[in-house]
Amino acid sequence: MTGRFAWLRRNGPAVFGVALLAGAIYVVQKEFRDLSVADIRKAMDAIPPVALWLAAGWTVLAYLVLAIYDKLGSIYAGRPVSWPKSFLASFCGYSLAHNLGFAAVSGAAVRYRLYSAWGLTPLEIAKVVGFTSLTFGLGGMALGGLVLVFEPEVVPWFGSHVPRWVLQACALPLWGIVGTYIVLSRFKQHIRVFGHQLDLPGPRMALMQTALATVDVAVTAAIFYTLLPAAEGLTFLRFLGIYLASYTAGIAAHVPGGLGVFDGAILIGLQPYMPAPEVIGALLVFRLYYYIVPLFISGALFVGFELGQRRAILDRVTALGRGSETLEVPAIASLVALAGALLIFLGALPIRGTIIEEWAGHMAALASHFAASVVGSLLLVMAYGLLRRLTMAWALTLFLLLNGAAIAWVRGEAWWLWAAFLLLAGLVAALRGAFYRDSRLVREPLSPQALVPLLAVALCGITLALVAYGGRVSDASWWEVVFSEIAPDSLRFTVGLTGVLLLIGMVRLLRPARFRPLDWDAGTRARLAALGAMAPAEADGAVLGEGEKAGFAFLRRDGVWLALGDPAGERRDAISAIWRFRDLCERAGVDPAFWRVGQDYLRVYADIGLHAVALRQEGAPCYLAMRAERDLESLRPLLPAELRRAAEPARSRAA
Repeated sequence: MTGRFAWLRRNGPAVFGVALLAGAIYVVQKEFRDLSVADIRKAMDAIPPVALWLAAGWTVLAYLVLAIYDKLGSIYAGRPVSWPKSFLASFCGYSLAHNLGFAAVSGAAVRYRLYSAWGLTPLEIAKVVGFTSLTFGLGGMALGGLVLVFEPEVVPWFGSHVPRWVLQACALPLWGIVGTYIVLSRFKQHIRVFGHQLDLPGPRMALMQTALATVDVAVTAAIFYTLLPAAEGLTFLRFLGIYLASYTAGIAAHVPGGLGVFDGAILIGLQPYMPAPEVIGALLVFRLYYYIVPLFISGALFVGFELGQRRAILDRVTALGRGSETLEVPAIASLVALAGALLIFLGALPIRGTIIEEWAGHMAALASHFAASVVGSLLLVMAYGLLRRLTMAWALTLFLLLNGAAIAWVRGEAWWLWAAFLLLAGLVAALRGAFYRDSRLVREPLSPQALVPLLAVALCGITLALVAYGGRVSDASWWEVVFSEIAPDSLRFTVGLTGVLLLIGMVRLLRPARFRPLDWDAGTRARLAALGAMAPAEADGAVLGEGEKAGFAFLRRDGVWLALGDPAGERRDAISAIWRFRDLCERAGVDPAFWRVGQDYLRVYADIGLHAVALRQEGAPCYLAMRAERDLESLRPLLPAELRRAAEPARSRAA
């Protein structure tokens, strides 16, 4: 039972997120079934210019409010920074995290890079990160309670099946949490939450947090609301409830930008008030304003900041690649996932006069329609492989993106749509050097463990192709066939099972082989010593690279496994050992960390989402690489004395 609970704790959020994403894709495809790109474009053209300008103004105000988060956070940490620095940290942190959502470029990671350059200690940065994270939650709970009191009917399903007073009573725990936080800030300095110490601000700061977060959520919702046409019964407060529920679902799914989940929830919530094309048109403009445009601006600012940190001429020449090295792959992976989602939605649109239909007949056109959702599904899997720097994922992504461009072209879509797939393929091709890991298929001999998923992928692809070329449901995507009422049960089962096996098989082929760490004994110590690695008398195990030509020892700590030094041995195998350790920690539900490492592998540590904190200021550089936003408190004793003293909690609270 304990093992099952541990598995659920580690994988429950991911399983829940996948379930939400699958449900959202089904909802969106169902809504798209009777739409066309022309319908959506017409709805977007109908948005008045005044609404566009107002939405742009609300967007600027929303990011200015977020900058106040960071300003108050630095005051709370006892190291206030200037307003321009607060805005840079907030804008880059939030816009990158909103769109990418991966560990290496999360809001916390970006803030650590910026604030550390401005002289803040790791604990002070951790306080800023914690403050900004908590602030948004306070605003969401405060406004959520307000919506439940005055507009409880907006809650999906529950609004029409649960008594009104019951839903209104649900506001009490939300307001209770906010009120408890404010009251505790008056009487206590520190509290422990889930084993972590939280330093509380003063009551004035707590009130400012709550008010600021409430304004932030309301202003962000106003961007979307301004873009919607007037609809009877859709007040701003009612829309706010729909927006909060949709945004919360997007966060729970752990999908960058809530892609698909947020959109599906918004479509369901607004269905009683307006047609789907008007919702989708406003949704696309909202994403452009609040997500896409800020992403490009913040990316440029972040790279510019990295360039500004390097003074030497040679460094300036090469800084662009290094300054964006932890940003480039997650950004490309996010775009690949977005391309996959676009193809899935494209597969839900009806076919209306395609190029291939004129050349090869109606059945070939239907096949291109079916193929869009298959290729889109595979691109979602490839994004997973790209994040793990797999060469096989890089090659397959190129192949699938070219397929996506061909599918968009033969369907007669606008030129810029298939051109976007070609442009993304060019960007992926240019980053070949960023993908340096072998997958299970490439690294291992063709054993039964590798042969079975390979054959499954081949057979599933052939089966889905056969379905695409005939039958009453060949004009549907493979997702829709599973739920189709006109398809025979045997076909629905076959397509569903085949599609799932195809995705699982691709994930299995992309995943590195599972392994167990070496037990710590005299033989293991001798092997590490021969490689030149640390071989202390006491350790909890050792990890070797895939070629067993590099390795290191590690210690198990509560929530963190600590590697002792850089991997010693052949460089290529040392990189595989680092990633193996990362995969091992992920399966164990803990964070990886590396103690007393040099500069040689800092790029790789950054690739797996770790931050390097200097342990030695003089002589050869020495670092502690860790997930500082989560593990600083437990690993703080490993910091040098001067940094450890600077990281001690302040005795006085912010007023």
